[in-house]
Amino acid sequence: MSRAPDTDPMIVFMPSGKRGQFPRGTAVLEAARSLGVDIDSVCGGRAMCGRCQVEVAEGEFAKHGINSTTDSVSGQGETEERFRERRGLGETRRLSCQATLVSDVVIDVPASSQVHHQVVRKPHEDHDIAIDPVVHAHFVEVPQPELDEALGDLERLYGALAAEWDLHDLTCEPAVVRDLQAVLAAGKRQVTVAVRHGSHVIAVWPDFRDKLYGIAFDVGSTTVAAHLCDLASGEVVASAGSMNPQIRYGEDLMSRVSYIMMNPGGEGKLIDAVREAMNDLIGEVAAEAGVDVTDIVEITVVGNPIMQHLVLGISPVELGTAPFALATDSSVDLRASDIGLMINAGGHVYALPCIAGHVGADAAGVLLAEAPQRHDGVSLIVDVGTNAEILLGDAGALLAASSPTGPAFEGAQISGGQRAAPGAIERVRIDKESHEPRFKVIGCDLWSDDPDFADEVKQVTGICGSGIIEVVAEMFLAGILDANGKINESTSSRVVEDGRTMAYVLHDGDPSIHITQNDVRAIQLAKAALHAGARLLMEHHGVEKVDRIRLAGAFGAHIDVKYAMVLGLIPECNLDQVSSAGNAAGTGARIALLEKASRDRIEQQVRNVIKIETAVEPRFQEHFVAAMAIPGGETAKTSNSRRRRGRRARS
Repeated sequence: MSRAPDTDPMIVFMPSGKRGQFPRGTAVLEAARSLGVDIDSVCGGRAMCGRCQVEVAEGEFAKHGINSTTDSVSGQGETEERFRERRGLGETRRLSCQATLVSDVVIDVPASSQVHHQVVRKPHEDHDIAIDPVVHAHFVEVPQPELDEALGDLERLYGALAAEWDLHDLTCEPAVVRDLQAVLAAGKRQVTVAVRHGSHVIAVWPDFRDKLYGIAFDVGSTTVAAHLCDLASGEVVASAGSMNPQIRYGEDLMSRVSYIMMNPGGEGKLIDAVREAMNDLIGEVAAEAGVDVTDIVEITVVGNPIMQHLVLGISPVELGTAPFALATDSSVDLRASDIGLMINAGGHVYALPCIAGHVGADAAGVLLAEAPQRHDGVSLIVDVGTNAEILLGDAGALLAASSPTGPAFEGAQISGGQRAAPGAIERVRIDKESHEPRFKVIGCDLWSDDPDFADEVKQVTGICGSGIIEVVAEMFLAGILDANGKINESTSSRVVEDGRTMAYVLHDGDPSIHITQNDVRAIQLAKAALHAGARLLMEHHGVEKVDRIRLAGAFGAHIDVKYAMVLGLIPECNLDQVSSAGNAAGTGARIALLEKASRDRIEQQVRNVIKIETAVEPRFQEHFVAAMAIPGGETAKTSNSRRRRGRRARS
């Protein structure tokens, strides 16, 4: 699938998605700097610091038209070999200052090599949870063996649990039997026992302990978040997040399915990648809280259907084409060791049920956290990501659908776009008369027109999802964009020619950040898909207006809701009834971790959800076309009215 051999090689950097052509022999680091790719280096390319390490992705990347192998870059030279011997270098790692281009290649830049590390903005949310986990700790004293009593120590343990805790008909993990006598000896017959569901012994420790822990995982296509919880109190004692390393195989879910279909062994690579990320987070949260990983006895997982399948070791290939069949839409309960997660040997994983082929366990988590059926009126809940999952309903009925918004809301496919990291523009205001902008970046509370801004912010690196929404909405409010999304010519020096179209200069620096016509179109396509999905559910439910809108997910947590309304990202609703739900999927995972009864509750609710498949709904395309306008499907008069309301809300 590589291009003609007489052309300059194409290099694609992941996870940024930046790409370009360079002559053979160009150092990977030099190409990265030319494209503005974030790779650290302090030694000037002398192979001394080792901060510029990268990995060559292997396989056929259909999206980019590239067949990438380790031979796509030069072999290891003497300088790099000396560094490897002196300082050590991972088996699959290369120094980007030494590796040079040979042919088309995909390069993965690990987080450790990035100057501006990814900010995974998925904090846990406060939520009322009835604390009653599936695993409880019980302290018992096990009687000494007697010569005239033919009882094994396991049976003595069972007897002690029956006598002291009224637990009967018990079973246990094989690891418990293997280690039991050593643990009894170490605790002088006094032990703490972890019992799951009141019937299954999963772990035994010497002496007394009153704290057991569990982890709620939210496995997204872009990020993975973990929340370590005290199972007795429900307290979140540590949280951590990381980029999903599967991004090196494709930014969006379908690209990853395509990678699996086109590369033998690709499925195993994606499975190993996500499990490795989860194990890294297990170690990170345990270290932060000062907890031994053997004290972690339960894990809950939410994720979209493809992520859920890969975590469980199930091929997601059937989800890549219609009818988008799930291997199972039920919850899955299994040992953590069965899927390589490194917690207590007897610990278990509970994966929440999926709702439909493109509406996953993360949406089930949102449903568990938000409980729209308990609210008055019709609720619309949108988990905004590369694939928006949409829930709509009330006490009478619940409907669900997914909508292919793509990665534009996360900064991908935008000329100056990037994911949320320090230095990325996240807030924008444009003067409606002069068209002069001011903005904020992640990591600084000052606006760009503050005299101290330049001292506080050494470099503006790009623009992230919330900033993209705001700048496009502000361009509309200032009259720079018309209702069709066209950038109008202007006397302002901020609006410049960009080939056959115009562009808006948001930041005239290094790098300069222009909002191009293609950028605006990418946002229009994404917001039209989301809006159309919501309108389709409203149509099926027989309502013209919703009473309440909740925006979930990392993007939904940081977007300013009035700009979502201005752009037509969401249907009309009273602005004071539009709010952020935060990381609702992660909250649902915590509820399932800490409240035993919630598992039966969500499994029943998921069975009752009405699934709407947008891919086969002819009305979806009609809603999509209408929603391409800003704010969407409105007359110029209504659009101007929306513009005026937006200005008032902004002021």
